[in-house]
Amino acid sequence: MILIVDDDIAVRTSLSLLLKQAGYATKAVGTPEDALRVVRDTPPALVLMDMNYSLATTGQDGLRLLGQVKEVAPRVPVILITGWGSISLAVEGMKAGAAEFVTKPWNNDSLLQTIRTVISLAEAHTTHAEDEVSPTRRQLDRQYNFRNIVGQDAQLLQVLRSVGQVAATDASVLIEGESGTGKELIAEAIHLNSQRRNKPFVKVNLGGISASLFESEMFGHRRGAFTDAKADRQGRFELANGGTIFLDEIGELDMGSQVKLLRVLQDRTYEVLGDSRSRSLDIRVICATNRDLAQEVREGRFREDLFYRINLITVRLPALRERPDDIPLLAQHFVQNLRTSYLRPALKVNTRALHWLREQALPGNIRELKNLVERAVLVSGKDELGPEDFQAQTQRLPAKAEPGALPEVGMMTLDELEAQMIRKTVDFYAGNLSRVAKALGLSRGALYRRLEKFNIPFDAAQ
Repeated sequence: MILIVDDDIAVRTSLSLLLKQAGYATKAVGTPEDALRVVRDTPPALVLMDMNYSLATTGQDGLRLLGQVKEVAPRVPVILITGWGSISLAVEGMKAGAAEFVTKPWNNDSLLQTIRTVISLAEAHTTHAEDEVSPTRRQLDRQYNFRNIVGQDAQLLQVLRSVGQVAATDASVLIEGESGTGKELIAEAIHLNSQRRNKPFVKVNLGGISASLFESEMFGHRRGAFTDAKADRQGRFELANGGTIFLDEIGELDMGSQVKLLRVLQDRTYEVLGDSRSRSLDIRVICATNRDLAQEVREGRFREDLFYRINLITVRLPALRERPDDIPLLAQHFVQNLRTSYLRPALKVNTRALHWLREQALPGNIRELKNLVERAVLVSGKDELGPEDFQAQTQRLPAKAEPGALPEVGMMTLDELEAQMIRKTVDFYAGNLSRVAKALGLSRGALYRRLEKFNIPFDAAQ
């Protein structure tokens, strides 16, 4: 229930109608005394209150009521309603514990969004403060070890259910999701809830291993196996034997390395470089990617047989923007860790900052949020972080163009646009000029002329 407090009956009627149409139960009163009576008897989910209840219009009676409400029900969020000339007074109210303020005349859509956000943040803050979780998350935590995973969004809980169900098996799992969504944590959760939990968990970033070093890194080598092999080296598969190997960024693997990996996963045997003896493997394989591997298969950049070998079970992690209610929980979790790391026990994030963070797109997902929180803590030097502390540390990235979108007017000439399209098409068809010409609607002769015109070397297009 939302409590509306305003001495103007027209305002009370207007707000009541707006909120009821939006699906909220409401109660409207005209005096501070009635408001306090309601708060004591039936604490509302939110108080929406005016700042003035007397002819003086100083706002002091509004501040007094705010203080009384926070004393009676400290966890009930309050949104102040003020005129443009009283914004400084509203800011004073924010310092006294109000969650937000809106100005008269208000915009209906903006007001409803503010109400939704404040109520959501209050619920999240209460959940954190009382160390409570949703019943579904509580049940999952009783069954499984998910101690490193923060959040209770429905999509995340569905992922955790799947993880709990498949963890006890040895099924290969493919984890899909954007960069920074926590794929490594999910892989680790699968291992921690498996029969192999007391065996090694070995993480391999395949995007950081060149094709020439793939065999040495993954299978190991004997001294003298190649020029720089000055000592024996254990490979990642040997280190993971008996446990779980996590192959991150598997979509970055070149075709040659894909063949070698497929052979190991099929036969569960491998050979150390410089040693002809085959060795057996007993491992659980978990892979992760931020690419659409099915599309990569269709376009010939990822082997179909390897794709089906690694994705017996597929888990898709939602982006952080798809579960915005978890953003405040994550931010508070990071702050809690930083209290210990930096010996700052008073460190906290205020409600307005949580409100602001929840509205951010955060394309870098959890990793971006974690870095943003830590930067704000380090740079601000304050114990209570507000939205301005995070805004100052936000790294603005250029907006990503939509697929098929043209550059802005004045940013590129027609020649530059044509040259870019030819290069992209040559790359897409791996230098097959017949297919490039056909895709561009050109004869081979016309394509050659353009390759010369734009200084695109022929050997780079073969």
